[in-house]
Amino acid sequence: MIENNIFNASSREHFEMYGFVRLGCVLKEIELQKLKQRINEIMLGEVKYANMLFQLDSENGEYGNAPAPSLGHESRTLAYRKIMGLEQDPIFLKYMQHPVFRAITKYYIGNEVSIYRAMFMNKPADRGTELPWHQDVGWGWGVDTDPTITIWTALDPATVANGCMQIIPGSHKHGVINKHHWLPEEKAADYVKLSEVEYLEAQSGEVILLHNLLLHRSGTNPSKTPRRAFSIAYMEGATKMRETGESFPMVFGESALRP
Repeated sequence: MIENNIFNASSREHFEMYGFVRLGCVLKEIELQKLKQRINEIMLGEVKYANMLFQLDSENGEYGNAPAPSLGHESRTLAYRKIMGLEQDPIFLKYMQHPVFRAITKYYIGNEVSIYRAMFMNKPADRGTELPWHQDVGWGWGVDTDPTITIWTALDPATVANGCMQIIPGSHKHGVINKHHWLPEEKAADYVKLSEVEYLEAQSGEVILLHNLLLHRSGTNPSKTPRRAFSIAYMEGATKMRETGESFPMVFGESALRP
């Protein structure tokens, strides 16, 4: 049913039980290197797109002190924390429309699929911003429907040493804990037990399917190697912004973007 049987019945059972599942590497090494090269070109301003959002880390590693994202490339640096809008780039868009991802989104969402964001995430060496426990819920994002799946790809090895993602397996079963995205401090003890925290280490190129309601966080990166990743939040094609009615980029379906 799905290319190379990557997402089979066993994988679906694991995803539904624990809120995540490892899909392995879906790209050849040369294709992975093209993604890495292109994101470097974007960070350095060698390839520019007017509507991309760029954000740097906070100076002290605290999430609340991170600067607001800027529209368009502003400075040449490989230390951007976040870049959003990568569906504008044909290399990244082609990857977002990989046949494996088409099959997964068709299974969980349907024929018409849009994205909330196509986002590069970076924890540069000796830097990074701490991300508190949260769920990726629609109300906090301003959308009228909760997205359910995110496909996350490690561009570099993600390890405990360089600030890999931490998750609470099975926490998606709680439903929406806080519609405003973050886990309230007074609820932390109810939902986060240290014995249940799993460090989601990954090799370069590895793909992990995440449920958007899975509680997750990450720390800073005190190591000498960066921890870069690419995250795609897929959702129903009809999803809109609550306040404006604005729709989102379509990646699968009749009106899907073309690389």
